[in-house]
Amino acid sequence: MIDIRKLKELVRLMTASDLTELDLRDKDEQVTIRRASPQAVPMVAAHAMPAMHVATPVAAAPAPAPATAAPAAPSEDAGLVAVESPMVGTFYASPGPDKPPFISVGAQVGPTSTVCLVEAMKIFNEIKAERSGTVAKILVKSGDAVEFGQPLFMIRPS
Repeated sequence: MIDIRKLKELVRLMTASDLTELDLRDKDEQVTIRRASPQAVPMVAAHAMPAMHVATPVAAAPAPAPATAAPAAPSEDAGLVAVESPMVGTFYASPGPDKPPFISVGAQVGPTSTVCLVEAMKIFNEIKAERSGTVAKILVKSGDAVEFGQPLFMIRPS
């Protein structure tokens, strides 16, 4: 493992000398430091020679300022409300492999309507719509892994 004090000194010398790349090697270690321009902050990669490659960024270069966004056109999604996954798990659209899906696009749902199952740790959890409306979009496929807060369906409230 490279000594952090040596690494900081190399970065300081590189910055003071206005170098854009520095590559040092010995029998045990390799250090490569690169930077895109004199204004950018240097990036450092330290490598153990046998097989292990470890990248150690000193600091990331600042991101360029985003361009001014054009005003958004009215979207067909305007007014839709997402039904989100309350947990990490596997999404199932139907109660069983040979059963029809709980809902389809155009279906009317109420706050207590079961819209899908999310399996987490071998437990199948019924997910409710939690609002009344018409299903406008189904965003995931049966068997897909879903994350906490991931939109599953879009509903047009009634």
